[in-house]
Amino acid sequence: MLLGRVAGTLVASQKEANLEGLKFLVVRQLDVDNKETGGYVVAADAVGAGVGEVVLYATGSSARQTVLTNNRPCDAVIMAIVDTWEVGGTEVWRK
Repeated sequence: MLLGRVAGTLVASQKEANLEGLKFLVVRQLDVDNKETGGYVVAADAVGAGVGEVVLYATGSSARQTVLTNNRPCDAVIMAIVDTWEVGGTEVWRK
């Protein structure tokens, strides 16, 4: 699982039939210090996340293991909205 912040939404009016009904969000990866790293990924949203929220997401074959994405051609899925996290006893993020 990876930490990320939802940066935006993605709308695709034409898509593979197996992707119908999925909401897509653009996610920017975060490190444990809440700093943006790397690029962006488009992820299917399985939990109702919104822009600006910190989320946990998975990529690769793990992305197809949620109820929403099972047997769908997804390479990334948001599977949790983060409420808080600590590193070394110091709170880094609180929703």
